[in-house]
Amino acid sequence: MNLIGANVKRFREIQQLTQDQLATRCKIEGWNLSRGTLAKIEARVRRVTDYEVATMAKALRISVSELFSEPN
Repeated sequence: MNLIGANVKRFREIQQLTQDQLATRCKIEGWNLSRGTLAKIEARVRRVTDYEVATMAKALRISVSELFSEPN
């Protein structure tokens, strides 16, 4: 099961961020992420690399392990 996409969306929504806002945070961290690509990640259409997972966690201000956690 792909947990990353669902968890990215869950943590983004908890923080009340739009996809554009999270994409901007990722750009600040060095990953030129578009809103469209983020939508594909959240929809579990596009896979992410290790670097992208680490950058996403940093942009969301959470640990990498939280992106792999199973939702309650």
